[in-house]
Amino acid sequence: MTVRKNQANLTAAEKKAFVDAVLEVKRRGIYDEFVAAHRLRFALDMNTGIYVGHFGPSFLPWHRKYLIDFERELQKINPQVSIPYWDWTADNTVGASLWAPDFLGGTGRPLDDQVMDGPFAYAAGNWNINIQVDSRPFLARNLGYRVPTLPTRAQVDAALAIPYYDSAPFASGSDGFRSTLEGSNGYMSMHNRVHTWVWGQMESSVSPNDPVFWLHHAFVDKLWADWHALHPTSAEYLPAAATPDVIDLNETMPPWTNTTPQSVLDHTQFYIYA
Repeated sequence: MTVRKNQANLTAAEKKAFVDAVLEVKRRGIYDEFVAAHRLRFALDMNTGIYVGHFGPSFLPWHRKYLIDFERELQKINPQVSIPYWDWTADNTVGASLWAPDFLGGTGRPLDDQVMDGPFAYAAGNWNINIQVDSRPFLARNLGYRVPTLPTRAQVDAALAIPYYDSAPFASGSDGFRSTLEGSNGYMSMHNRVHTWVWGQMESSVSPNDPVFWLHHAFVDKLWADWHALHPTSAEYLPAAATPDVIDLNETMPPWTNTTPQSVLDHTQFYIYA
């Protein structure tokens, strides 16, 4: 059984194994396929008015499947590797352990936000940004530049206390756990705020170019699992059926041909959190 751990509790060997697997997936060209898929999905969600990966109820199951697929690619390199999660309510400073040179590297330099240390620095030669929204070939970050703080534990607890998954109109104006966690009721809150706090590629449709994307979304996914554990009698997913412009419980989520929200509701068939 795959166990996803808090990045703060990883050993040096576990950090290296994760980094090495990510670098190898990148070297094989598979990593950029994931970035391209996210860029396309975000563009479709933003511009078509049909919400699949973002801005609607399938935000959480879509990203769950996306992470499962990426984790499987990592495990083709090393079966012992899993995606760690970043609890940004606790590790909420630029000095947190995940930004160390032996793991993800730190913030970018003042001139152009280029990350200069760690295994994903452009200067290390292993991490060119090939799927772009601008001309920068390097990983960029500016931690805390746009918003100075990350979401708090109190905000997370308030979201977890909401007893229903989502509500009409099942879009940015919706109420419920999903929209609160995604941040669609306030762009600078929760999941969205973390992307903005990191800045660089994380604040764009090509956000998976920054490996912290996977750790961020693993924590978002964990919070969904925590929410379900707290509300076992609530509807696990809404809407149930016949809802225009969003994905219903048993409707297929593009680009997959055999994955519905229902099929990924039980995360324990794939992994558990420690």
